Amino acid sequence: DQASLPDLDLLHDPEDELLCANLLDLVQATLGKAPLGSQRCSRLLMPAQLVAQVRTELLRLACSEPCGLRGALLDLCVEHGKACHDVGHIAVDPAVVPTFQLTLVLRLDSRLWPKIQGLFASGPAFTPGFSQSLKLSTGFRVIKKKLYSSEQLLIEEC
Repeated sequence: DQASLPDLDLLHDPEDELLCANLLDLVQATLGKAPLGSQRCSRLLMPAQLVAQVRTELLRLACSEPCGLRGALLDLCVEHGKACHDVGHIAVDPAVVPTFQLTLVLRLDSRLWPKIQGLFASGPAFTPGFSQSLKLSTGFRVIKKKLYSSEQLLIEEC
């Protein structure tokens, strides 16, 4: 069920909105430096539609938390096939004791997969400093785990 626009406005904290924008900048910077192979340098790019979808989902998952988005730990992963590669960990506000953990699982654009299979292998790089940009798919998964409760995991597939 979709909440109406006025309901969504009541749920969103202006501080969380700004924090989420800064968090997504940090996520994109982390993806830009993702170590995707033994010595290769590559950049993972988030399409604008993916950024907007992730922003909405992060704010929605944080609205029921005691400290809002400030209480989140974010694990960033990139999935290809059945493997999931850890690319970063972010404490949204290091001054706040975390109350929940989010694992954001992004996917490579499957149309690119045959071209970039070797990037995740541990074989030698073509040349030192090799750099290329890879686009992420607009599909993603977020796993939410409350750190102060024994509730089950919440997995959102988008």
